Amino acid sequence: MDSKTKPSPTDSNPLSQQSGGDPVGEVMAEHVQAEPLPVEPETAGPGTVVLEEEQVKDEIDIQIDLLADPDWVVRREAVITLGEMGDERCVEPLARALRDGDWQVREVAIEAMGQVGSPAVETLLKLLRDWEVRKYAIAALGKIPDERVLDPLMLQLRNDEFKDDAIDALVALGAPSVEKLIGALRDKDENVRKCAVLALGRIKSSDAIDPLIQMLGDKDWFTRLTAAAALESIGDDRGREAIKPLLKDSDMVVKMRVERILAKWKKQATSQPANA
Repeated sequence: MDSKTKPSPTDSNPLSQQSGGDPVGEVMAEHVQAEPLPVEPETAGPGTVVLEEEQVKDEIDIQIDLLADPDWVVRREAVITLGEMGDERCVEPLARALRDGDWQVREVAIEAMGQVGSPAVETLLKLLRDWEVRKYAIAALGKIPDERVLDPLMLQLRNDEFKDDAIDALVALGAPSVEKLIGALRDKDENVRKCAVLALGRIKSSDAIDPLIQMLGDKDWFTRLTAAAALESIGDDRGREAIKPLLKDSDMVVKMRVERILAKWKKQATSQPANA
C-alpha cells in the first residue's frame, strides 16, 4: 500500500468490520429505520391546550346562543341539549326558554329544568311569583325530587287557577309528597282537602289508606266521593270494606258511584280464578 494513500473512514474504524463481513454502520442504519424516533406532540405554546371542562363551557355558550335562533326547531334542540348537559350555567337560559313563544320549546324547557335538578329549584321558586310562567314552573318543580319544592307546591293547592297543575306535580313526585298530602286531609280549606284526596288516589300509596278511609266521613259529598274513588284506585281490601256503608249515603251520586265500585271489584274477584 502506498504510504501516501489515506485509508477510508470505514477502513480506519475497527468497529466497522464484522466477522460475517457486514459493516456495523449498515446494521445500525437498518435499526434506526425499523424504530423511528418518538415524535413529540405538537403544541402551539403555553395556554393553548383546551381542557375538557373548557370545551363543555364553550358548548354551553354555543347552545345558549342558539336559543335566540328564529327557527323554533333550532331553539328546541338547543334547550334539549342544555338539559342533557345538566350544568348550573344552563338554569337561567332555560328559565328564559319557559317564556318562549312556541309551546314546543316551553314543553322541553320544563323537562330540561327537571334534568338540571336541584340547582334549578331556587330559580323556579322565584318564577312561581310570575303568573305568566307559573304553570311551567310548577310542572318543572314536579320533576325535581328536592324537599324544598314540597311546601311551595302544596301552597299552590289553594290557588283555583293552578291547583290542578300542583296536583299533577305532587303526583309526579310520588312518595315524597305523601306525608304532606296526608297532612292536608285535615286542612280547614275544603278545596285543599279535595285536592289532597285526588292526589293520594293517583299516587296509590298504601300509607294513605287509613287516612282516606277517615275521609269517607267528610261532610262534603264530593270529598266522600273522591275518597271512595281513591280507595278504589289503590285497590286494598280495607278500602273495599270501608266504602260499603256509603251504599246508604245521603247523596245519590255517592251511592251510585259506590255501587259501581263494589260491582267492579266483585267482577274482578270472580274473574281472577278463571284467568289464573
